[in-house]
Amino acid sequence: MPYRKLTAAEITQLQQQHCTCDNWDNIQVVPSFTPQYVKHVHFTGNIQLGVFEKTFILDGGIPRHSGLYHSSIHNCTIGNNVYISRIHRYIANYQIGDDCFIENTECITTTENTSFGNGIRVSVLNETGGRSIAICNKLSSQLAYIMTLYRHRAATIERIDQIIQEYTNQISANYGTIGKQVQITSCGTIKNVYIGDYARLESANELKNGSINSNAADPIYIGNGVMAKNFILSSGAQVTEATLIENCFIGQGTQLGKHFSIYDSVYFSNCQGFHGEACAIFGGPFTVTHHKSSLLIAGMFSFLNAGSGSNQSNHMYKLGPIHQGVVERGSKTTSDSYVLWPAKIGAFSLVMGRHHHHSDTSNLPFSYLIENDDDTHIVPGVNLRSVGTIRDAQKWPKRDKRKDPEKLDQINFNLLSPYTIQKMYAGINILETLKELSGETSETYTYQSTIIKHSSLFNGIKYYQMAINKFLGNSIIKRLEITPFKSIDEIRNRLKPDTAIGTGSWVDLSGMIAPQSQIDQLLNDIDNNVLQTLDDINQRFQSIHANYYSYEWTWALQKIEERLGKPYTEFTVQDIIDIALTWKKSVVDLDQLLYEDAKKEFTLISKTGFGVDGDETTKQLDFINVRGQFENNPFVKEVQQHIEKKSALCQELIDRISPLLA
Repeated sequence: MPYRKLTAAEITQLQQQHCTCDNWDNIQVVPSFTPQYVKHVHFTGNIQLGVFEKTFILDGGIPRHSGLYHSSIHNCTIGNNVYISRIHRYIANYQIGDDCFIENTECITTTENTSFGNGIRVSVLNETGGRSIAICNKLSSQLAYIMTLYRHRAATIERIDQIIQEYTNQISANYGTIGKQVQITSCGTIKNVYIGDYARLESANELKNGSINSNAADPIYIGNGVMAKNFILSSGAQVTEATLIENCFIGQGTQLGKHFSIYDSVYFSNCQGFHGEACAIFGGPFTVTHHKSSLLIAGMFSFLNAGSGSNQSNHMYKLGPIHQGVVERGSKTTSDSYVLWPAKIGAFSLVMGRHHHHSDTSNLPFSYLIENDDDTHIVPGVNLRSVGTIRDAQKWPKRDKRKDPEKLDQINFNLLSPYTIQKMYAGINILETLKELSGETSETYTYQSTIIKHSSLFNGIKYYQMAINKFLGNSIIKRLEITPFKSIDEIRNRLKPDTAIGTGSWVDLSGMIAPQSQIDQLLNDIDNNVLQTLDDINQRFQSIHANYYSYEWTWALQKIEERLGKPYTEFTVQDIIDIALTWKKSVVDLDQLLYEDAKKEFTLISKTGFGVDGDETTKQLDFINVRGQFENNPFVKEVQQHIEKKSALCQELIDRISPLLA
């Protein structure tokens, strides 16, 4: 943009409007600049000014004409149609974009060459720093997972640190940026903070050394009383109500408020934190805590729902807070639950009570962990029949608040995947081995410092097998859907994998489910400088995520081949019909269990507290008017429709391929 110097007449007018400057020659303006909306301003350093032609309309219809009023401004470039008024100390060393509104704020300054929170090391999981990671604007939950847990690959971690440092050096500057259409009102000190387009800051107390990566597609909002130091906020984040942040990365679409306190932690996409406290945690996508008495500490979580009073301990009063825990995706902790780290809890598990025995239940997913007489009792697989588990799986995609077209975290919402199914295979093997070693008539079994009742063990095997049947059937029916087949050879050709990738073990990289082989390849490519930038790494994660279903089919087909004892090139039509019928039975049986679980919400006990001043008839009517009738419950109707839909889908496949039996 071309600039010119002030004319003598303009300088005279500015002086008449109570403006001062240590050297008027240091002020440059756009050609169409007029000075009438610059009043009571003290300028120092190099200044560049745009035009002031716009009128802002505040809540209540109050007009504010763009311009500079009652402020001290040092070394700033100010865009067109900006309103700045009542800056109590000064604005220094900032480039301010067009159409910004800044009012009644203490101080906005960049003090020296700064990286705006990039490169800050955060001591996740281990408070003593053994797993500290460097945060940056482009940090994804997948890369952070690697940086935190893959310490056995020291050279890889060192190279990632170098890549982040290179990025940090590139974006470091001795001036700050306030983007377009930013609103800053009634804030305290803002120091060494990058503020992206369309951000809205209202009554924040103090913001120091951070990046507010707002944009037009998904603005960031920071509200009253917020204090943040050494931080990065990703697009769509909302931080309000006296939240305290220190040494943290906050992900896209995350909400923090109601006096929440979080430090030395990373909290990725769509997390929520209200009332409670988080310290040294790795909060993967959809980590949620809503209660004053809850403390999340030194743990790795994702898709977590923490109940009131949930707590963990990360040291045993010996060498300090060095212990860590992993709660795999989709788990819940009940009110007043407690876990003494180290421990590892399997995916989609429910933790109830207090647990001190450092169990590893990662190969028994979908379980209940229940305290009984200071022992941990585990009920394997029972969460597969829980209404709550299914509701959670349905709600997560609907609660993805990210509007930014560039999504940092790759998130797979699938309840059943090679990751969870491989654990069910391992779980069946564990339970069968326990049964063989202790005998089928044993009342209880012991595993990983937990106790499993006789009935729970046998039911666990049954639940896992039903889920495996459902997953494998889902996979083959999806593969064969719609397509008309004229011969078994055409069916076999359709069953052929798209890729050889997918066999072997799978991992959950904090939201992204992928073959371990692909992650190993990614890490090797970092080592060998094939992937040289953060963009390179994130694009590789995106590619792996985009190919999930191709990889999944390769894995599922191998399991089907193992079950049938032959390669897919020898599958018969009857083999496929048998798989479909087994799938249908498992789907219907699991849905029936969900139906029975939902019915518990309509029992006589659930009606306690209804119709408080009447008889049983009043209680019944009150309950119906508040909760509705069981048969009309949306979830119940959905389960019934699911049974009908899947049964029809099974029959459609059979009808389509059965003529080939002849």
